[in-house]
This record gives sequence, C-alpha cells and structure tokens, in this order.
Amino acid sequence: MPTDELESVVLHNDVLKFVDVGDGPAVVLVHGLLGSHESWTPQITGLARKHRVIAPDLFGHGQSDKPVGDYSLSSHAATLRDLMDHLEIPTAAFVGHSLGGGIVMQLSYLFPERVDRLCLVSSGGLGPEVSLFLRAATLPGSEMVLPILASDWVRRNTETALRRLGRLGFSVQPSRGAVEAWRRLETMSDKSSRAAFLASTRAVVGLRGQTVSAKHHFSKFETIPSLLVWGGRDRTIPASHADNLRREVPHSRIEIFPNAGHFPQLDEPLLFFQVLDQFLSSGY
Repeated sequence: MPTDELESVVLHNDVLKFVDVGDGPAVVLVHGLLGSHESWTPQITGLARKHRVIAPDLFGHGQSDKPVGDYSLSSHAATLRDLMDHLEIPTAAFVGHSLGGGIVMQLSYLFPERVDRLCLVSSGGLGPEVSLFLRAATLPGSEMVLPILASDWVRRNTETALRRLGRLGFSVQPSRGAVEAWRRLETMSDKSSRAAFLASTRAVVGLRGQTVSAKHHFSKFETIPSLLVWGGRDRTIPASHADNLRREVPHSRIEIFPNAGHFPQLDEPLLFFQVLDQFLSSGY
C-alpha cells in the first residue's frame, strides 16, 4: 500500500496516518515496534475483499507524527479508540502484532465494548522473556549506540558481507520477516523515530525482560473470541508464551507456524491469511 494512499486525521494536534480500504465488518491491524501499516501488506488486499480494513501507523511510527510524550500501552489504546470514533466504527476485530498485541489487549481491558474479537500475533505481554536487543535498548546510553547500528556504514558493510557469503555458496536468503526487521532497523537513523522507539520499549521492557503482563486481564478473554498465532522460530518473543494464555483461557485458539519467526504474517502470508480469514468468518 503506497504511502500516498494513506489517509490522515489530526488527534490531539498530531497527525495520524492510516490505511482505510474495503467494506464490511471492520478489522483493525496494529503493528509492533518500529513497524507501520507495511507490516500487513500481504494481508490487507485479501482481507479487504470481505472487510473494512484499518491499518494505522501508530504515533511514533511510519508516516505518523512522532511527538515527545506518552508511548504507553494505554496511550496507544486510546489513540485506536479515537481513530475508531473519527471513522464512526463502533466495534471491530483487532489483530495485534508484538507490541501491537499488548496494545489491543489493553484496548480490550479499557474499552471492551469496542472489541468484537481478538487476534494476537507473536504478542507482547504474555510472559517476561524477550530478546536481548530489546532489553539492551532500556540501558542508559542506548541512545548513542542505536544510531551506529542504523548507520549507512554498518548497513552497507553488513549487506556486502552477506553478498560475499552468497557467492561462496552459503545460504543467506533472508525470510520476509528478516527483511522487515532489517528495514525497521534503518528507521532508527531518524532521531524522532529513535526517541519514539526507546520510549515505547521502555514503557513495557526492562533489563530483566517484559515489565507489563496481561495476566490480570485474561478473565476478560473468556468472553472475547481469541486467536493466537506464533512463529515456532521466534527469537524476539518465544512461542512458549502462548501456553500462558492457553492455561488461563483454554477455549482460545492457538496456531504455531513451525517455520516462521517473529513475523508469521510475513514469513507464512498465505497460511496466516487462511487462518485469520477463517477465524474472522467463524461464528466461534
């Protein structure tokens, strides 16, 4: 979805960009850290055949403004509520990836009347374990390290090394999820994007791992149709976290894609669409 097709709304003096396509029951796709509506590119067209698809760039991400301020889960959840009000959408199904999963769970807690059903994809908020990279981002001084990692010099030399390995016969074909992670790293060369990333990360992650848990919200999910999708090779948030919800909400549906990483919607786009489409269409 080209960025020139994004729509805009001013919320609290800041511009939020979003995709709004299709007709039918509303589905809101919520990306994760450093992501954007592009995290859902393989899914938007297919879903729009039967649904009205809303895919925002959260504040601090993508083409939306990156104000200095509150990047907590509750703040992001309130932004989604405000966007729904602007679009005159009373209720919707919500699909949240990674940080987006934590955001839509918080939305379900704060504004349960707005949530028809819930799909969590490699979601945060279901256990403490998280990648070393995200934990390191909470350390003092990470503000100075991240620009180096995102610099043209580091990216250029890394890509050169990968090409040389390929010429030597080593398999270096990255997954679509790995390509997306690499693209996200590039966004941190921008100071405002970097500040928003650090604020969002530090709102939910500490040195020992995730500091925010949705466990006290699990009882609400008994009345909301819920689906969890995880990549079996996820190195950012382990798929074992799905068991934490399975124990508390035994009626939730859980799908593990064995060959996918942290981005199952990108690594296995057709399978992901089939599973999500069936869930959205089912009477549950």
